[in-house]
Amino acid sequence: MTDLLSDRDRVILDFEARRPGHSSAKEEAIRAELQLTPARYYQLLDRVIDTEPALAADPLLVRRLRRIRDEAALRRSGRTASAG
Repeated sequence: MTDLLSDRDRVILDFEARRPGHSSAKEEAIRAELQLTPARYYQLLDRVIDTEPALAADPLLVRRLRRIRDEAALRRSGRTASAG
């Protein structure tokens, strides 16, 4: 099943596994190593982690990233609901 993971998707997952979190150094590495803007990188990463091939390739990483994304979305929705 990991055969369905594109080379670019594999590179993105590998990069994220090596450089977790957010920092200015990571943003510089995204630009230098991947030739992407950080915004585009995170768009692609978000799409990749929703695929079955990514889950098969690195289940621990993908589940962790999904959980972090989902928790952040819940926090944002909570702030929006309480602000209005």
